[in-house]
Amino acid sequence: MDRFAPALGAYAMVKATGLTVFLLLLSHTEDFLKKDPGRGGGARPWDVLGTWDGVWYQRIAENGYDPQLIPLHGYPLATYYENSAAFFPLYPWLMRLVGAVTGLGPYGSGIVVSVLASFVAAAGIFAIAERLGGFRAGVIAAVVWGLFPGSGVEWAVYSDSLFVALSAWACYCVMTRRWLTAGVLALVTGLNRPTAATLIAAVSIAALVALVRRTDGVARPLTAMLITPWGMLGYIAWVGWRMGDWTGYFKLQRGAWNRYFDWGASTARSTLDTITGHWTFWQSNPAPDLIAVALLIALPGLLVLLLRLRPPLVLVVYTLMTVFMALSSNQIYGNISRYLLPAFPLCIGLAVALRRLRPSTVAGLFAMPAVAAGWYAGYALFELGIP
Repeated sequence: MDRFAPALGAYAMVKATGLTVFLLLLSHTEDFLKKDPGRGGGARPWDVLGTWDGVWYQRIAENGYDPQLIPLHGYPLATYYENSAAFFPLYPWLMRLVGAVTGLGPYGSGIVVSVLASFVAAAGIFAIAERLGGFRAGVIAAVVWGLFPGSGVEWAVYSDSLFVALSAWACYCVMTRRWLTAGVLALVTGLNRPTAATLIAAVSIAALVALVRRTDGVARPLTAMLITPWGMLGYIAWVGWRMGDWTGYFKLQRGAWNRYFDWGASTARSTLDTITGHWTFWQSNPAPDLIAVALLIALPGLLVLLLRLRPPLVLVVYTLMTVFMALSSNQIYGNISRYLLPAFPLCIGLAVALRRLRPSTVAGLFAMPAVAAGWYAGYALFELGIP
């Protein structure tokens, strides 16, 4: 408690402030009452936290999977009907477990899992930042992650908090040379989201370097390197087997969700269209798109602040690959803020830069962002865009 309480308390404070502002904005406009319950709407303001992807996770928690590729005709950007197999199983499994233990429904279980996972994630970020920059840097890093653009999904029915919790502690285990634990965490993360490929690569490359240098023997780094990918590969293979097409998962992602790798072409086009005021591209949403542009402007500076610390290889690989994957795929442009949320080491460089300030100065610096996060990380994401 002495070690983690300040960071987790500060994190809870900024998150509670942002969530309160988010709910007040929803109550003020009441736009959610006019929207579809699965698309930013609901009967009560807090129902919005279970919409969009949250609806899919709730369906999986209730009914499981039925992977299929069903052709869809008449839509220029879609060739297959959407199917829940696009969403990885770890988060809805935990939702079902919490529901069985507590009696909560899928929505309540999803919120519980996300909130608890967010505190585990904040603790992991604190632990890593503390090793790199000291106690104060650790506390600030946890707060910055709680205020990051896109952080509105941390306390929603989304898998992002769980992903960051697993990733942060896997990186910490590599830094502290707990190779087997790091390998198991990377394997489990592979059951949470396909972007676990970034963590798998980071842990595997760090293990390979340790293996070549013989700094930790052979067995533990080698075992970690060999076991990391099987969670992700196993789920993708299972989906392909159920669909009768081994590439079925990727066909579903492209044909139903319009998600595919394009080396950043769509990101570049959407950025140019946004800064010139031409919101005519696919799924354009002015407010989230402008927030994405602001984050892209800040991104090089955040990377410089991180790299000047000379962080461990696992953090460098994980961060750079997360940024690369977020920017090099065709996606909803306004969601860049959410796709970069897993790049938690970006918060650490900034935190170390701010650690020399007085606590009162830091508190004053973050007071307005804590309030504003209810808009830029919550309302803009869920109501003015598509998270």
